Amino acid sequence: MTDQQIADQAAPLDALLVGAATGTIRRFLPNSSTTRWATALARKPHSTAARLTSLGAEFAKIAVGDSEVTPHPKDRRFADQAWEQNPLLRRLVQTYLASGKTANQLIDDANLDQDDLNRVKFFVDNVVEAMAPSNVPLVNPASAKAAIDTGGLNLLRGGGQLVRDLASAPRIPEMVDPSGYRLGENIAATPGAVVLRTDVFELIQYTPQTAKVSEVPLMIVPPTINKFYAIDLAPDRSLVEHAVRQGQQTFVLSWRNPDARHRNWDFATYVDAILEGLSTVERITGSTSTVLGGICSGGILASITAAYLAGVGQISRIKAMVLAVTVIDSSNFGTTGSLTSPKMAEQAKANSRRQGYLDGRALAEIFAWLRPGDLIWNYWVNNYLLGKRPPAFDILYWNSDTTRMTAGLHADFVDLSLENAITRPGELVVKGVPIDLSKIEVDAYIVAGIADHITPWEACYQTTQLFGGKSRFVLSTSGHIAALVNPPGNPKSTYRVAEKNPPAASEWFEVAEITKGTWWTDAATWLDKRSGKHVKAPETLGSEEFPPLVDAPGTYVFDK
Repeated sequence: MTDQQIADQAAPLDALLVGAATGTIRRFLPNSSTTRWATALARKPHSTAARLTSLGAEFAKIAVGDSEVTPHPKDRRFADQAWEQNPLLRRLVQTYLASGKTANQLIDDANLDQDDLNRVKFFVDNVVEAMAPSNVPLVNPASAKAAIDTGGLNLLRGGGQLVRDLASAPRIPEMVDPSGYRLGENIAATPGAVVLRTDVFELIQYTPQTAKVSEVPLMIVPPTINKFYAIDLAPDRSLVEHAVRQGQQTFVLSWRNPDARHRNWDFATYVDAILEGLSTVERITGSTSTVLGGICSGGILASITAAYLAGVGQISRIKAMVLAVTVIDSSNFGTTGSLTSPKMAEQAKANSRRQGYLDGRALAEIFAWLRPGDLIWNYWVNNYLLGKRPPAFDILYWNSDTTRMTAGLHADFVDLSLENAITRPGELVVKGVPIDLSKIEVDAYIVAGIADHITPWEACYQTTQLFGGKSRFVLSTSGHIAALVNPPGNPKSTYRVAEKNPPAASEWFEVAEITKGTWWTDAATWLDKRSGKHVKAPETLGSEEFPPLVDAPGTYVFDK
């Protein structure tokens, strides 16, 4: 699996937020769902016995060399020819595959309800992944060969790395070599300056790179998980850089990495921060309106802010909305209520409340264990068995640069995901104002990734049915963050778009047309039509009232 494909792996936001606060070990212990699975099998003794008898017969075939069980051609764990050519290794793989297949058949035989099915499959899949013979030192042919070639130094290096990884959170294999990255130099390197610093955020204004700029500025609200520079990766792979090069006056919030002192920061705190950012952008540029953008959880906060402004009669301050990989309506999340339950949610909120925050390292750990094959055992083999360093990859570097989430914000997001109150006008109240998304009567550009599992594109699409203005929905390739990193120049780049937004995402998909190129270009054209006339670019950043404080990417981005 490539670094890009690994970066596409993800899991629903509610499962991450609750799972991170309740701990990883809990997910590997038998629970009420596994009890119901065992009970269901016990009630079907004949079918269960038939499955086990069939497995025993397959073991007999394996022993005498008559088994036809083979790995899937795309299963990279057993790509080495030694797995097939060595009789002992071949039998080991066949035994493993036959056992895993039977375990999954026994799950299907139990006829569990969807919630129990998801939980049991998660439990069994993790056990099966862990038991793979490819994870065992020296049994893995590549590991044995490396031990011969290096005189065992690969295992010595790998053992040392394992000890270091287990010594501190997140206790998972390192996924990226960070040594080649320097913030402000070759990552998060678009020129600009911080023009406002508060306890909650820094506001970055980016240096114009064109003689003229759009009159209406763009302000982007980044996720509250990890740092803002997912949208400002390496040069020529930066969404911010691309916007500036298209003549867009661009501002980005950089959130402070909070600690226990900030435990009470919640939706209201972050909405106030966005409002303060908007006011500052208006005063610096002289524009009475701003295009408001939001990414993932930042998109939820941006939408709540826009609805708040509509509720107090100030929606004219928002010229248009741009939302990327953002789920507002969580009713069709699929795993909500499966890996997450109200009881687990209350426990998760209590845990973060005691600590004052949700540790981003815990998020990274639970995220990895939700995709163990690609995000745990892949690196287990590379780092510990082969003694190699993981590759350098900017998206995975960003992913490893974790932040904390305040207990107040964590609780609000968990409740929002489970209760879905934001989709019912007036049920969610922020700063004393009932939130009604239908009052956001401005145009919206909504982009999602077709392989995204944190914010499934079908769930992102539902926003087109919630806002009161005209929405343009664009479906990019790749997964969560990789969908955002889509610079021009790749001849294979495509995106899907349609002129109308029918009620169901499946209906939209049927009529959407595949367009060659990147959605970045499409978004730039859409923005230009809604950003007023072109005016002379400012010669200096900030203003007399808001002078530049420090060069981009600022100071908060360095907080650990």
